Parts: sequence; C-alpha cells; structure tokens
Amino acid sequence: MKETILITNDDGIHAEGIQMLCQALFPPPKGLRYELLVVAPNHEQSAVGHAITMHRPLRAEKVRFLHNPGLEGWSVNGTPSDCVKLAVEAILSEKPRLVISGINNGSNLGTDVLYSGTVSAAVEGIILGVPAVAVSLSNGDDFSYAADFVRRLLPHVLHTEFPSGTLFNINVPGNRRVKGARATTLGRRKYRNAFERRTDPRGRVYYWLAGELVEEKGIEGTDVQADRDGYISITPVHFNLTNNAFLPELKKIVERLS
Repeated sequence: MKETILITNDDGIHAEGIQMLCQALFPPPKGLRYELLVVAPNHEQSAVGHAITMHRPLRAEKVRFLHNPGLEGWSVNGTPSDCVKLAVEAILSEKPRLVISGINNGSNLGTDVLYSGTVSAAVEGIILGVPAVAVSLSNGDDFSYAADFVRRLLPHVLHTEFPSGTLFNINVPGNRRVKGARATTLGRRKYRNAFERRTDPRGRVYYWLAGELVEEKGIEGTDVQADRDGYISITPVHFNLTNNAFLPELKKIVERLS
C-alpha cells in the first residue's frame, strides 16, 4: 500500500508555489512510492498563525488540477491548520507519511515563524504525530529551484527519523545564485514603526500594519544570516515553548506560595 504525502500552504490552493511543488513531486521521483494529496485554503491565509475555525462549518470541495488531472486536491474554506487537521482526521483513512507546507511566497525566518500560516500548518502536522516540512521562497517569484530542492531532499526526509514534535523549516533564497544549504537555528526579526496611522475619506483614523524590517546581523548559524549569505536554511523547529532552564527558579517561587 502506498503512503500518502499531504501538501498544503497558506497562499491558497491555486498559488504558483504549491502548483510548482506538486509538479516537482508528482509523479514521485525514481525509487519512491507514494500518493500525493493536496488540501489547502481556498484563498490566501498568510500570517494567520495557528488559527483554527470553531464558529462556522468547514467546507471542502474537490479541485481538478489542469497540469496533472490525476492529482487529488481539496479546497477548504479555512486556515492552513484547519486543512491539515481536516485532511488527517476526516479526509484520509490513515495518517499521511509526511506533511509538506509551501512553497510560500516570501520568507519565514526567525521569529516570523510564530505568525506564519505556512509553518503553522507544519506544526499542526507534528501535533497530530506526522513528520512535517515547511518551505518558503525568501525573495523573487521563481519557485522552480525551491521545488527541485524539495524533490532532491525528499528521499532524505523520508529516511530520517524525526525527533518527536519536530519539523524542518526551509527557506530558499530567490533571484540570486544559491551557494548551498546550511543547518541553522532560528534568528531574530522585528519591525520598527510597525503601524502607519491613516485617515479614511470620512475622517476616521485607522492603522495599517507595515513597518521597517530590522534583522540581526553577523550572528552565524542562524537562518537569517544564511539567507543573507545566499544559502538555503534548514532549521529543526519544535513547538515545546517551555523554558526548562527557568523551571528550578520557578519551583522555588511556587514553594514560597504554598
């Protein structure tokens, strides 16, 4: 019986990134046997984080891909996390072998992973016990190299025993020559003057999220620095946010309260 690889994204099921990824992975590369299932949002869901839909019904509609009519796809009126949860718990009869989320149009580096719908879809995969990969193109609009890299990486991913609750977050530089790949840690990104104050035609004030990106510089080993240097970054990410180093001190505080 063939295993299933689940494909999703946050740019929407008709986005170029997911289309290029599917064309690269279906049919499977030589030596691999799997089915490909696409379950993705019916419209763009960028930066929704790990939101799930609770107060309205989810609808999934069959999609036919003109570039590959044999590929099964479902369009969902929900978030990326909804798509993974729905696919694993309702559409599929068995858990998929792997979740691949992407290819996102734009980077998901450093602390931006906390906002990313692309990464959150992969996080939902590992919450459900399925190994997962998130893939993003940091600059440009040519997804072909990133799609080919995933195709070349796939055999290694399928033969790697992922640590429990861990995903691979991959960022591929675009519009310039890629020098190679690096195993990285998450860097730091923040935005200065994040909100622009504006006035609408009726004189009412509103705010538009924009801001100037401020990145760390010169910190080797991070995904931010790897992208700046022209390397693909592959970062192992897990969702356990516990600060274990602080637990002993916290226990002392709790003991004083008891």
